[in-house]
Amino acid sequence: MHAADPTSIEGVTLVAEASLEGRNTLRVPARAGLAADVRDPSAIGELLALPALRELPLLVLGEGSNILFAHDWPGLVLTVATRGIAVLGEDGGRVRVRVAAGENWNDFVRWSLGHGLAGLENLVLIPGTVGAAPIQNIGAYGVEAGEFIHAVEAFDRDAGTSVRLGNEACKFAYRDSVFKRTRDRYIVTAVEFDLPRRHEPRIGYAGIVDELSALGATEPTPLAVAEAVARLRTRKLPDPALIPNAGSFFKNPHVPVDLADALAGDHPGLPCWPGGEGRCKLSAAWLIEQGGFKGYRDGDAGISGRHALVLVNHGRASGADLLRVARHVATGVHARFGVKLEAEPRIV
Repeated sequence: MHAADPTSIEGVTLVAEASLEGRNTLRVPARAGLAADVRDPSAIGELLALPALRELPLLVLGEGSNILFAHDWPGLVLTVATRGIAVLGEDGGRVRVRVAAGENWNDFVRWSLGHGLAGLENLVLIPGTVGAAPIQNIGAYGVEAGEFIHAVEAFDRDAGTSVRLGNEACKFAYRDSVFKRTRDRYIVTAVEFDLPRRHEPRIGYAGIVDELSALGATEPTPLAVAEAVARLRTRKLPDPALIPNAGSFFKNPHVPVDLADALAGDHPGLPCWPGGEGRCKLSAAWLIEQGGFKGYRDGDAGISGRHALVLVNHGRASGADLLRVARHVATGVHARFGVKLEAEPRIV
């Protein structure tokens, strides 16, 4: 099947035996049996109903900044390539904004700041699309996207129709959501945000206050906080354009309070934050670095020397090479601290 077939659908581009190397930020060489770029979300139902596609395994892919391909994908890779940002209205100092799933996340954050809106400044420079944000409930520096999401529009594969899920129905949690838990059910097509014009800044995360001071920012305005966070991220995290990576590869583990207390007793420098429900959140980066894995390398696969959470491809590492390194690190951390690390990205 290819774009010239009679089964082609307006608003959709189909490519057979598509390379995925340019569609994932780890630059892993992989292929898909078929790739579909969807520019019109109303075409999704028709596309998935095609007899030739109906039984194929489906993978929804954004900018590929949260995925590791350890193998080729035998079925259909679908990318929602829609564009558009629209202000729907304002109520009580909060502005509702509808954003197409294919918009770049960082571009949207910058757009919101440029329009005098607050809330997303701590999430600047996170790679990926707006459509991916609710799936992972992306977060950084004490802020999560789900705090400001009013609703998510999606195609429900079970119902065969478009749906709109309010914030509560999205079931946001730490790096989690209903979209992630029922991975094959929903295809996000747009996200509605409620963004305040005035917002209490979140500057308690390590380093932000120091950056604001270095900038000479006497008031932590959203723009100033965004600049401080951008400087922190640029200094700490490798640029995917220069060295392929998928950002933070491991989640910060949530462990029982008694285990956290015991670890803190043995390791006084262990960063630990309240995790709710009798649990504490530990720093995965600290555990990895203390385990001796920061800068670790096995061939072209390794852990960044700049940030211990980041799995990097130094050249031509395969997905299997990178997965082997990730498992080696997780095994080493568990052996030393008794803490299990979970990967943030989806592993295919």
